[in-house]
Amino acid sequence: MKNRYIESFEKSQIEGKNVPSFRAGDTLRLGIKIKEGDKSRIQNFEGVCIAIRGNGVDRTFTVRKIGANNIGVEKIFPLYSDSLEKIEVLRRGDVRRAKLYYLRGRKGKAARIKELRKDFNKNKDNTQS
Repeated sequence: MKNRYIESFEKSQIEGKNVPSFRAGDTLRLGIKIKEGDKSRIQNFEGVCIAIRGNGVDRTFTVRKIGANNIGVEKIFPLYSDSLEKIEVLRRGDVRRAKLYYLRGRKGKAARIKELRKDFNKNKDNTQS
């Protein structure tokens, strides 16, 4: 049971954000706002979402990418953070797990995720006369 003041604060935090729907296995491009002194810029971080946890304002997601020299880089982002400028879904992944921690032990082709493809021809009747 949450305090009503905390609930109203959390609602105000969520209302301003436009967040696309994504899940584990999707490839994301995140625009992260970085402040350097008095200047600020947006830096992109592109990788695979390997986990989503929490609910409401406390929701976080983990994104993993392979950086320089084949070193894996993981970052955990709060979904409703002010430092996240944009979230862009590049690919939908076809996975059977909610947490893809097994990707940490894989590299190269073994770490690939199949792309979710919607086959529109399945619904059509393909009989020719």
